[in-house]
Amino acid sequence: MDSSVNVASASAESAPPAEADFWDVTSVVRELANIRRNWRDINAPHAEYGVESFPSRVRLAKVTDELSGALFPLRLGPDFVRRHNEDTFVTQSLQIALSRLHAQLRLELTYANHEHDRATVDAMATRIVAAFSSELPNIRRLLDLDIEAAFRGDPSARSLDEVLICYPGLLAIIHHRLAHALHDLGAPLVARIVAEISHERTGIDIHPGAHIGRGFFIDHGTGVVIGETAIIGDNVRLYQGVTLGARNFPADPSGALIKSLPRHPVIEDNVVIFAGATILGRVTIGAGSEIGGNVWLTHDVAPLSRVFQAREQNLVIRPGGEFSGRNPGTEDQDIEGLNAKV
Repeated sequence: MDSSVNVASASAESAPPAEADFWDVTSVVRELANIRRNWRDINAPHAEYGVESFPSRVRLAKVTDELSGALFPLRLGPDFVRRHNEDTFVTQSLQIALSRLHAQLRLELTYANHEHDRATVDAMATRIVAAFSSELPNIRRLLDLDIEAAFRGDPSARSLDEVLICYPGLLAIIHHRLAHALHDLGAPLVARIVAEISHERTGIDIHPGAHIGRGFFIDHGTGVVIGETAIIGDNVRLYQGVTLGARNFPADPSGALIKSLPRHPVIEDNVVIFAGATILGRVTIGAGSEIGGNVWLTHDVAPLSRVFQAREQNLVIRPGGEFSGRNPGTEDQDIEGLNAKV
């Protein structure tokens, strides 16, 4: 007898009838329902998104890809796009992407404005999509400057096309420019989902609320974190592992964290921050400064500063406790010199 028949027969015999409670989960289902009900009662002021439905990460990933293709049809669009048909492709892509975006915005706005009727929510979503659509040309102009900054800043870049097609930092900034526009137009949840799609794809975590100027370049990129209230000026370059984070999280009298306070760094124009640097709190890094790798900063830095770690010391311990190399006491002097530079 064919073995596949035996396996199929065994599976059919072991499978419980569809209507049967084979695992006796009735009590589990009832308890889970009670937990959800209690959660919603307790957290009514912060009711869950998606009580009716939830914006779809899968659909928003498609929207982001379609918008990217519309912005750069010959490079990020499908392979059938040519110069003679790119306007037609862009028209069709935008019609589809913006319609899908409208549907996702309706889901967010229905939750956030539950007192409004369907027609009002539809009108709100339509206004956001129209305003977002009108921002796309400006987003493309900003991205052109970002691509040029990456090409200038990376000696291994052989062409602007290579930067656009290959660099994770550029992919992350495309997502951020789109997400930031949606965030500012009143769709913070959809914007956050777009940002997290980018985070998953690139390993770069940029909150959609962060303000980023022109000519922004993230080299290599993995592990970069940019917080919600960070402000980044023009022509700023970051390397992998840089964190622009918060130092503390104030709470209200009930113990809940106070949202949206300015708590992330301000990076002024023409700053370079090397790999692994961590800058925490509402501090300002002055224009033209250079922050070395693995530096930890929690205070302001004046313009045109160069901040590096204290120099390493190499000691060789000899029998009898003698040592050769730099005097260990000079490390404190190095740190004092560092503070003086800052």
